[in-house]
Amino acid sequence: MKFPAMKKIDFNAVVNDFRNLDPKDVGRWPLAPRVAVLVGVFFFVVGLAWWLFLGGQLNQLETRQQEELTLKEDFLAKKRLAVNLDHYTEQLAQIDRSFGVLLKQLPNKSEVESLLVEISQSGLGRGLQFELFKPGQEVLKEFYAELPISIRLAGEYVEFGAFASDVAALSRIVTLTDLSIAPSSGTKAAPAKAGVTSVKEGSLRMDVTAKTFRYLDEEEIAQQRQAAQATKKGANK
Repeated sequence: MKFPAMKKIDFNAVVNDFRNLDPKDVGRWPLAPRVAVLVGVFFFVVGLAWWLFLGGQLNQLETRQQEELTLKEDFLAKKRLAVNLDHYTEQLAQIDRSFGVLLKQLPNKSEVESLLVEISQSGLGRGLQFELFKPGQEVLKEFYAELPISIRLAGEYVEFGAFASDVAALSRIVTLTDLSIAPSSGTKAAPAKAGVTSVKEGSLRMDVTAKTFRYLDEEEIAQQRQAAQATKKGANK
């Protein structure tokens, strides 16, 4: 079966059709320029419609789809919280109880002095000799105050361990930090608040910072908040 031969396109004739076109008499234009103009107008109208209508709507659609995904994730997160609400409520109650127990381990103003006596008695009861027992300046926090105590003890290594164990067993929270142990010079120690005698030859000397904590009363907490607000306002100016 023979196919009819395709006519060759005369590109020179097409180019000539686009020459010397009269824009005032479009009806007399050759076929090729009229078709080209129609095609150009068609794509121009489609592009203009896309830019004016469809493009903005597609961007809006994409934005709404992102919002939908965000709302779904938010809904699922809230649903999980709602399903576990009873469990979270129970956990919160346990935290409140634990916080209450810890709070009871913090002394108030009137109990700090007796706690200092308990710390010193813990050392004396183990045969340790106090060279220094000096409470420092309180450091106020949000709802509690931290009281550092500089302590220097002379004695044996085993006695130091027993003293640390006794302090840890106190009913109030006391931590021991910045601990260092070195051989003692064997000189006599100056009297301290806890009552100090001479240091034995060949004994060890321990320097340690004991930190105890007390909870602030309502008036002190209110003052702390006022000071924090004043500091924040000053920083914002």
